[in-house]
Amino acid sequence: MQGNKAIRSVVIVGGGTAGWMTAAALANALKAHCTVTLIESDAIGTIGVGEATIPPIRTFNETLGIDENDFLKATQGSFKLGIRFENWGKLDHAYFHPFGTYGRNVDMVPVHQYWLDAQVAGDAPALDDLCMAWAAASRGRFARPVPEQRNVLSTYDYAYHFDAGLYAKFLRAYSEARGVARIEGKIASVQQHGESGFVTGVTLEDGRAFAGDLFVDCSGFRGLLIEGALQTGYQDWTHWLPCDRAAAMPCEKAGEFTPYTRSTAREAGWQWRIPLQHRTGNGHVYCSSFISDEAAVDVLRANLDGKPLADPNMLRFTTGRRNLFWNRNVIAVGLSGGFMEPLESTSIHLIQAGIAKLLALFPDRDFDPMVTEEYNRIAISEFERIRDFIILHYKLTSRDDSELWRYCAAMEVPDSVTWKIEHFRRYGRLLAREADLFGPASWLAVHVGQGNVPLSPEPLLHHRGEGQGPWLRKLEGALARAAEGLPTHQQWIDRYCKAG
Repeated sequence: MQGNKAIRSVVIVGGGTAGWMTAAALANALKAHCTVTLIESDAIGTIGVGEATIPPIRTFNETLGIDENDFLKATQGSFKLGIRFENWGKLDHAYFHPFGTYGRNVDMVPVHQYWLDAQVAGDAPALDDLCMAWAAASRGRFARPVPEQRNVLSTYDYAYHFDAGLYAKFLRAYSEARGVARIEGKIASVQQHGESGFVTGVTLEDGRAFAGDLFVDCSGFRGLLIEGALQTGYQDWTHWLPCDRAAAMPCEKAGEFTPYTRSTAREAGWQWRIPLQHRTGNGHVYCSSFISDEAAVDVLRANLDGKPLADPNMLRFTTGRRNLFWNRNVIAVGLSGGFMEPLESTSIHLIQAGIAKLLALFPDRDFDPMVTEEYNRIAISEFERIRDFIILHYKLTSRDDSELWRYCAAMEVPDSVTWKIEHFRRYGRLLAREADLFGPASWLAVHVGQGNVPLSPEPLLHHRGEGQGPWLRKLEGALARAAEGLPTHQQWIDRYCKAG
């Protein structure tokens, strides 16, 4: 039964991926007695370059009842088993960050500890080769994992690459079919309660006014409500993550159709490569203190697989977050709440995480401070743990060939990052903290891939016997054979989800 204090109307300011993901989730969750209105303007562009995701996106789509194959057809999507990092720890070196585990734990000791022991003995395969995700990705193979836990084909996970603009369009159709009202127009002013400061409504340039109980700010970097109206404040993290600009440019589909994202470190930043069914997404994230916009675009153009399909989309940003994600009756979702460079494909996930917390802590019209405080506590912790993981990529480098990498290698980092680096350096231990989105396998990939390899393994291993090299080689062979039996990435898409 609807209570007297129940939220009666939600107004979403802004469309794009953030706006339509929010609208779709609310349309699915709020079955009755609450209107959902989304206001956007076709004249205001969206960022729309977020094309790579991490595995939790599957849960979001499944919760909405979206068929995976239909979604991939509609968004020109492909599959993603992880990210290959090139030239990050040092030049001419690469490693893979997988979605999944490295083998399976042996009794109480993780597989990587046996690998460290075999490394000391000079009898270890490459760490990447102990991971099913890389065994498949390196061969251009893909299939969905199997449920049988004893099968090595159950030890990996996957996400997607897709066209973010097409995803927003797909979710718009989903939302409107479930009663969400889309309003076209630009917001000219925001109304607030004289005493509480709560947002009471917005007025468009043509004079139309829209009132609401709860407002979700999906207006992007502008933060029209969370900052423009409520002056929430922003924490700048560029001293840890100095890249502040990006040039994005799609090109014709060419080269290998990889079931993974590629991140290649450049002199003053890094370049992404994201293969879709109809094109390849590319971008150069860089620090404007060390390279000009023109030179950054030249680097991007010089490293495309195919002919450019558009002029570069130039973006400026300040990595960091709002002081609060939920202020009064406004919740910032997506870029309005903060910006994390897309190194680990977390942009869309942070939208999803904001929506999940909103549904878990959905308010009534009293807007109990305990609810907003808990939302902000969790959101801030999540954001800072992701920040730490991205900082790790920059800090753990031995490159000294350019100013950016010398700066990153020498910079002071948060204690929470130093704590993890030192524990792994001394004991090979992967320690977790609350709200760590990325688990032990992810941290392991970056530590080892960028040269933070302990001199000796976990002390407990000394009590487990010696000579695990042959067992590791057996595991490597089993993974390779399993991967060879999978269809190619292109074959899987052609069979199940090829776009029209």
